[in-house]
Amino acid sequence: MDRVNTLCEQLVKAVTIMMDPSSTQRYRLEALKFCEEFKEKCPVCVPCGLRLAEKTQIAIVRHFGLQILEHVVKFRWNNMSRLEKVYLKNSVMELIANGTLNILEEENHIKDVLSRIVVEMIKREWPQHWPDMLVELDTLSKQGETQTELVMFILLRLAEDVVTFQTLPPQRRRDIQQTLTQNMERIFSFLLNTLQENVNKYQQVKTDNSQESKAQANCRVGVAALNTLAGYIDWVPMSHITAENCKLLEVLCLLLNEQELQLGAAECLLIAVSRKGKLEDRKPLMVLFGDVAMHYILSAAQTADGGGLVEKHYVFLKRLCQVLRALGNQLCALLGVDSDVEIPANFGKYLESFLAFTTHPSQFLRSSTQMTWGALFRHEILSRDPLLLAIIPKYLRASMTNLVKMGFPSKTDSPSCEYSRFDFDSDEDFNAFFNSGTGESSLCSIFSPSFVQWEAMTFFLESVINQMFRTLDKEEIPVTDGVELLQMALNFDTKDPLILSCVLTNVSALFPFVTYRPEFLPQVFSKLFSSVTFEIVEESKPSFDMLYNHVKQLLSNELLLTQMEKCALMEALVLISNQFKNYERQKVFLEELMAPVASIWLSENMHRVLSDVDAFIAYVGADRKNCDPGLEDPCGLNRARMSFCVYSILGVMKRTCWPTDLEEAKAGGFVVAYTPTGNPIFRNPCTEQILKLLDNLLALIRTHNTLYAPEMLAKMAEPFTRALDMLEVEKSAILGPICLDLNDPGPFPLAPLLKFPVSDISKDRTSKKCLTISIKRLPQPLLELNDSPVYKTVLERMQRFFCTLYENCFHILGKAGPSMQQDFYTVEHLATQLLSSAFVNLNNIPDYRLRPMLHILSKVPGKPPKGQKRLSQKWQVINQRSLLCGEDETTDENPESQEMLEEQLVRMLTREVMDLITVCCVSKKGADHTTAPPADGDDEEMMATEVAPSAMAELTDLGKCLMKHEDVCTALLITAFNSLAWKDTLSCQRTTTQLCWPLLKQVLSGTLLADAVTWLFTSVLKGLQTHGQHDGCMASLVHLAFQIYEALRPRYLEIRAVMEQIPEIQKDCLDQFDCKLLNPSLQKVADKRRKDQFKRLIAGCIGKPLGEQFRKEVHIKNLPSLFKKPKPMPETDALDEEGGLATIFEP
Repeated sequence: MDRVNTLCEQLVKAVTIMMDPSSTQRYRLEALKFCEEFKEKCPVCVPCGLRLAEKTQIAIVRHFGLQILEHVVKFRWNNMSRLEKVYLKNSVMELIANGTLNILEEENHIKDVLSRIVVEMIKREWPQHWPDMLVELDTLSKQGETQTELVMFILLRLAEDVVTFQTLPPQRRRDIQQTLTQNMERIFSFLLNTLQENVNKYQQVKTDNSQESKAQANCRVGVAALNTLAGYIDWVPMSHITAENCKLLEVLCLLLNEQELQLGAAECLLIAVSRKGKLEDRKPLMVLFGDVAMHYILSAAQTADGGGLVEKHYVFLKRLCQVLRALGNQLCALLGVDSDVEIPANFGKYLESFLAFTTHPSQFLRSSTQMTWGALFRHEILSRDPLLLAIIPKYLRASMTNLVKMGFPSKTDSPSCEYSRFDFDSDEDFNAFFNSGTGESSLCSIFSPSFVQWEAMTFFLESVINQMFRTLDKEEIPVTDGVELLQMALNFDTKDPLILSCVLTNVSALFPFVTYRPEFLPQVFSKLFSSVTFEIVEESKPSFDMLYNHVKQLLSNELLLTQMEKCALMEALVLISNQFKNYERQKVFLEELMAPVASIWLSENMHRVLSDVDAFIAYVGADRKNCDPGLEDPCGLNRARMSFCVYSILGVMKRTCWPTDLEEAKAGGFVVAYTPTGNPIFRNPCTEQILKLLDNLLALIRTHNTLYAPEMLAKMAEPFTRALDMLEVEKSAILGPICLDLNDPGPFPLAPLLKFPVSDISKDRTSKKCLTISIKRLPQPLLELNDSPVYKTVLERMQRFFCTLYENCFHILGKAGPSMQQDFYTVEHLATQLLSSAFVNLNNIPDYRLRPMLHILSKVPGKPPKGQKRLSQKWQVINQRSLLCGEDETTDENPESQEMLEEQLVRMLTREVMDLITVCCVSKKGADHTTAPPADGDDEEMMATEVAPSAMAELTDLGKCLMKHEDVCTALLITAFNSLAWKDTLSCQRTTTQLCWPLLKQVLSGTLLADAVTWLFTSVLKGLQTHGQHDGCMASLVHLAFQIYEALRPRYLEIRAVMEQIPEIQKDCLDQFDCKLLNPSLQKVADKRRKDQFKRLIAGCIGKPLGEQFRKEVHIKNLPSLFKKPKPMPETDALDEEGGLATIFEP
């Protein structure tokens, strides 16, 4: 005892030092070390823990004492004798019975750890060795409110560990869950009786001030009982929930009007009503449509909403709304499927109450009802019910109001604002809730009352009109009303671009009505083109000629429109010209359309500028000094002309296409030949115009690449020495979740395109197909009037120019192959021209400018770049940086720090390189390699669900050709297998599943150097060490390692030597595995089992998450099965000859 007393005194001092804010770090670490060593090594942990846990100690000491006991149960239980287990178990139960304070005084963390200790013992011994556990808990609950609450905590944590989180070995979990299920009637009866008894006591004394503490104690137990019920209702058989004529549901409905218990009751009710499963089991839930249940639900809602906005009441109101939603969904599921279920008598009352939530000031509550309304309106039987039909006008009137975006948290102009401050952290969150985008500022604020009204109408029309034309018969469409609305929109005049954007979107939504009234077409064109420059353009000639004349007038004035606006109009014309379906006619049209571009691009002066770096720098104004942003830029027009040409080339190439219908393509002269397999070979009408501009485009790319040479950067004047740096929006796109479009032209009120029937525009009226080219609303940020423009400095404008120009050049090269096909690939000396332009000065080009090139290489013939050395060096720097980041080193908390940006760029570049190699080398049936990869950012969401290399992946003809060249083959294998250890899970996942095995399989038939085999296998194991913590990567890498070992072990003994170096590998198991592998006649085990055996062999090199690397393993032994005849067990010192282990926990 003296030793226990001494240790307890030392432990109390250590705990006090650890928890004292004034303690030095050195003393705190020494105290922590002493406590941890005590828990791990001291043989008297149990008596010390019990002594420290006595209620005479202060709370932090008691908590530490209980932590010691929990540690003993979790990590020493398997080595304890029977008597030690019985002693500990009885001591803990005694603590619960007599060693705790009053329910209102006891600390929550003390209650929590006490319940954890009991649950940990239950997980190890119940039911086989502790059959009377439930009886003991029942006995404890009769001692008082404190013990009853702790019993509730124990039952809840047990359900969470066994069913919800499943933190047990499978057999123990199965034993406990099945025993819980067998005793569920008893458990549910206990929970319900406990709830009712304490609620009754609480209701009897809650108004008596002299018994306030008694009332609070009973209320606390009631809350605990509701929380425990919520942990069981989700998974127990429905028969327990609906037992005794749905007594549980009745009690929960009654409690909805008990203020202190209503939230817990609503949670339980919501879980019950949301249950899935057999329809037959869910039928009793319809009792909630009864008079009594509906009365309590609605009265509770009215009471909660009647006392003003209180957070607790508002949360309760949300739960009630969810209950009504779930109830409606259950009705939709049951009605019509089961003949016994009829439309409830209180269906009208339900609809009125649900409509009350739809008209509530809270935007969150309003939106929460929409999905259920849709289910009701779509239901085959309910949609014809007179009560629902009668509610539709009220719902539509409410929806018209709800579409108005009111209720910004920062505002006070609506009752919704106060609720929004509970639901949204900022105006941006609120705006995103309405699916609104962001953009640049304009003359009008999104908070303007006129705008929110227009936006609501715009959303309404876009949602309704399209659906109406899709679903209604032609005779049912309200043409007169639609044309009247279109006329009103055309007649509306405004000079505010934000409002005008909404007006034009409404015109776009209403345009299908023009097919019934073609005479409106000139008015639509006039409205659109007058909006481009805010000048009224009088024109009355319909059809394509009219549209073309409008555009030519606008393009003729170089300063009237921005370059993007001009190109958008040209793209619209090209899209329409595709409907000519006549190669010669479209070719002549494109030649005329591109004539202004060709005259600029092919001029002698432009050729000189594009071919000479010094001339280029001077032409764009990057050598000018002392630039005043307030003065007109003399080189601005030069940059605009260059941008216009590049934009136009890209736009025309991107939009020009041949007919998708083969017969139409043949009739129009687009088919020139057929492949040996019978596939048609097409020609593009834009080919001739684009190819004559190609030489100067390649010259521009070569010049732009050369700009990154140090001697060329030195020729730029301040502040343009940083003109080639990354834009801030690019940094935001890389570091943050929001990706901005760098080609965004900025605010201009007319979106370039319109939705209209092509047959009404083109002179060729044989086609009645509808060409969909949509007008979009201006995306708006949450900015007020007079906010600053985004690109305001001369440096930012120059950065934007270089960035956009460079990317568009590579977009053109990327589109050239798919667009012009054989006409592009047969250009004389194409490969040489590309190497002397796009691949010039690559060593000096930064990572953020290499990505556009990698995007386009998959569409241009050639071999993948040898970027492995560059990437390996960058990943080595990143790895060293993470290793050197020690405790004494300050960490930059700035999310836009340079190191973070560089690391993310390397990660993105790695993905581009690996995707490029995969596209070039591997074909996978059912996969479309031309599909753009997902946006970089959310790695966890982008991780492929595929966990093993696909057997369908095979090398393409290009891949086989590349692998025949030794230097290329070596580079591809080194890049692919090196990348497995780079710290990017997405790249590792893709490379492992799609690339590594197809590449390796191609060289297996030859002779590999032993060192190469060792390196390849080691690279996969290194990947496991780096990415083993991610399940997807781990499974893929294990499968790849298994394939390599099976394929190469019979031929290369060196690979066995690598296996022997894996930490903790069992040599005898490895010998057995090899024996079966080297003797095929012995391999009778299924492939999956062999793979599992291999995974166990290499487990020592599989990386773990940082949080698990130093975590002590918890081992829970399986007990004799409850459902199989137990095998004879050897006698141990823990067995009693008379009773055995089954009597360990007898009370």
